[in-house]
Amino acid sequence: MTAPVAEDRQDRRTGSGQRRERGAGSRVLLFAVTALVAGATGVAGTLLTQRTTAPDTSAVDAQAAGIAEDLRGDLNAGFYSGGRPYGGQFTEGTLVAQVETHGGVLLSTDTERNQAAGKVHTAEVMLGLVPPGTETVAADAYPVRCYRYTFGIGTHSVKQSAMACPASRTDGKPGSLAAQMGVLLARQPTGAFAYRQLATAGYPHTPQGAVGFLKGRRLVGAGDTVSAVSGTAGGGGVYVLALRINGSCHYLRMDPSPTASRLIPLWAAPADEQEACDVEQAVEAAALFGVDPATQG
Repeated sequence: MTAPVAEDRQDRRTGSGQRRERGAGSRVLLFAVTALVAGATGVAGTLLTQRTTAPDTSAVDAQAAGIAEDLRGDLNAGFYSGGRPYGGQFTEGTLVAQVETHGGVLLSTDTERNQAAGKVHTAEVMLGLVPPGTETVAADAYPVRCYRYTFGIGTHSVKQSAMACPASRTDGKPGSLAAQMGVLLARQPTGAFAYRQLATAGYPHTPQGAVGFLKGRRLVGAGDTVSAVSGTAGGGGVYVLALRINGSCHYLRMDPSPTASRLIPLWAAPADEQEACDVEQAVEAAALFGVDPATQG
């Protein structure tokens, strides 16, 4: 950023009243011309500065487009959906995995029922926290940006748009939201298979059974701390838990269904639910967003 430069002012006095009178017309014309030139130069300079200093958002925009493509693949009908990285049957955990794969975090989710389109899901995400690939990207060339996604059932239901990032932290504390989300990403479990599709069969639907599952399936490592575990029945034999791993809130969905191996059982709660870490929020988050059309009919 260019620092503002202060200009020195000199107080110049004119001579006699007669000389002031003779030079008045010339000075008015000179001032008018100078003002026009300065104004034009200033506008041009501002536009030039904006053009040369505006951040290049192409890299983070590409990651945003990647999330939209993942969602479209998950919601694709027919056998085409079988080759997608996450599969069509998914929960909020799938969405979290998609967003984190593209270097961001899930800020919030919401679901509304539209009479024409059925359920419409909304997800707001922050990207730009982790650069794409392994190469170093200059900070001013890779800005943090936020995006909104809406989707229902079907590939064409997915809509993506840019949005202004929230101006404050989700926990009400002073500081940067981007910094808060960076800390959240840093607190991810260190296990080898965190945020992967796994079956929970064989583990008791209890807080103790949940911790045993996390350790047994290596979703958490020896250096991870699991605490504040609370669970409840989610219906259909599903058991849902809210727990903290390394201080950040996570949800765990334990499902006895034979198709549950295609679900991601563990995921970080959205940013706006991190503070409460409520098991009832976990139950809502564990509900299926959709069923893979490829497995129907």
